[in-house]
Amino acid sequence: MVAGTEPLSGTYGGLQMIKKTFLALCAVAVVATLLPQLAAGQSGDGTMPMRTPDGQPDVSGTFTFRTITPFQRPSQFEGRETLTLEEAAEFEASERTRQNRDLFDPEKGSGGYAPRSEGGVLSYNEFWYERGIELTADKRTALVIDPPDGRLPPRVQRPRDPNRERLTPQEAIARRYDSYENRSTGDRCLMGFNAGPPMRSSSYNNNVMIFQSPGYVTVLNEMVHNARIIPIGDSADLPFAQYSGNSRAHWEGETLVIETAQFRGGSSGLTSTSMHLVERLTRLDPDTVAYEYTVTDPTVYTAPYTVMMPFRRTDGPLFEYACHEGNIGLYGILAGARELELQGRELRR
Repeated sequence: MVAGTEPLSGTYGGLQMIKKTFLALCAVAVVATLLPQLAAGQSGDGTMPMRTPDGQPDVSGTFTFRTITPFQRPSQFEGRETLTLEEAAEFEASERTRQNRDLFDPEKGSGGYAPRSEGGVLSYNEFWYERGIELTADKRTALVIDPPDGRLPPRVQRPRDPNRERLTPQEAIARRYDSYENRSTGDRCLMGFNAGPPMRSSSYNNNVMIFQSPGYVTVLNEMVHNARIIPIGDSADLPFAQYSGNSRAHWEGETLVIETAQFRGGSSGLTSTSMHLVERLTRLDPDTVAYEYTVTDPTVYTAPYTVMMPFRRTDGPLFEYACHEGNIGLYGILAGARELELQGRELRR
């Protein structure tokens, strides 16, 4: 969470003043052509386009990308790109109730948590969540804008690998307790669950700080305080893969375009290590940057898909997410497993 952040409803109220052209971003057919023109337009205070000291378009700042807009379009909104104000208010109220952890029953289980009789343990209460309380300002029904149905493309049907080791569910669960190397990058505090790349609105820590300096842009996510230092212009690729991939940036008019490949695996939002990611950042006004990205991975999806969500200015600074430095949870997971083994008990979920 960010110190000094104003109430979300106030932030969204300010967004009602965003130029009408921003509403057109939900229409796939015009996104690619409108974004550069939008950033070049003039904002309400007459300062657009914003520039850095070295003359580049300014996309820097501290932003939040929290929203309860669904990533994919729910079935009840099939064929609907946006909602009316009345429909949006009804959906927002329903989602705030559905996701409120304080309303979950820890005995019976709820929201994906198993009943306590089956070993389920309810995690944080509502105080710790920062998922947002409203849809995007244009009241879209999905963050996915291409394919036009707001849904991810069909997955590629791959033949079964006869050489791949097959584990029973019980064996797979038990293996997770063998070593820290068998835990996820999230458990190991190496990557955040919403930092990507690409970034994706989630339960909390939906904050990012963008720095610009001559020849570089740095994207610092609050989740696991992961920083991507990205060269702008021609630069040789690294000779090895990274969790966050190998990113290189260039300008297309007023839009900063970041292309990323050479993923090692383990980052949130990753489809496979073959993923090619194109992120686009365009300043719309002093308080808003459009964040759009396209994922292409022919080994996983039959077609590329594109997502658009706004970055909205918020007060800083970011809090340090000192997960790795104080990660006693991972120690506890493995120590608890060793204790169960000493007791002769089987590991369970």
